[in-house]
Amino acid sequence: MSLPISFLSDFGTDDEFVGVVHGVMARIAPESRVIDVNHRIPAGNVRAGALSLLRAVQYLPPGVVLAVVDPGVGTDRRALAVETAEIVFVGPDNGLLSPAVAMVGGARRMVALENPDYRLPSVGETFWGRDVFAPAAAALAAGEAVLSDLGPPIGPEEVTPLLLPLPEVSAGRVSGEAWWVDTFGNVQTNIAPHDLQAADLDDCRELSVRIGASAYRIRVARAYAEVERGELLVHVDSAGLMALAMREGRACDRLSLAERMSVVMERPPDPTTAPPPPPR
Repeated sequence: MSLPISFLSDFGTDDEFVGVVHGVMARIAPESRVIDVNHRIPAGNVRAGALSLLRAVQYLPPGVVLAVVDPGVGTDRRALAVETAEIVFVGPDNGLLSPAVAMVGGARRMVALENPDYRLPSVGETFWGRDVFAPAAAALAAGEAVLSDLGPPIGPEEVTPLLLPLPEVSAGRVSGEAWWVDTFGNVQTNIAPHDLQAADLDDCRELSVRIGASAYRIRVARAYAEVERGELLVHVDSAGLMALAMREGRACDRLSLAERMSVVMERPPDPTTAPPPPPR
């Protein structure tokens, strides 16, 4: 029985690259369903690819995950297959796979993809998605290979990690950063509801959100419809993290906020304790 293959890359859709990888896998594993997770990762942005895969992995079926965001293609960085409880991940050893592997319980075994029997012959070294990763993923999905067939085992200490920043939590304050801006202009942060709880902010109906030198008083809501059109909100997004959004608008534009920028959430000042205005 063939396994499904979930496929993520930074190849985009303007060229034939995604279709070619599909074609290679279809030749080897014609009965495997291929799920296109995301092919619009910014070119070479390993962190963005890792976060996209992290958000998606818990909803993917057991089988094989092929992930290719590989600015180091053609260098001496390894190609990996990583076995977990239900998924085998195939991709470059540049940190792309690490967060998703940890999310599903960690690696049981890992190998370097070095067996030439599971590669396509090529005179170039710039399309490992086609020549190295796709044949290995398809062979695993079709049952034509087991992990040990693909190459020598490697240990966890030999694999490149991807270290994602954690928020800093103190009384009445959580300092984090913007992780992702989606198609709709919503901004996901690395702040989780339990971080707000630890900072004693989980009872706030509004939060003071500081971005650079600017501070915004933003309502905490469960859904966009709880605020007025054009109004900002803080909510728990589909990945379970705190996000900044705008009803029928783009929060990233209103807040001039981009990925990796600092986001600080605090208890808003009590207007009843504000200092009196200076005398005229």
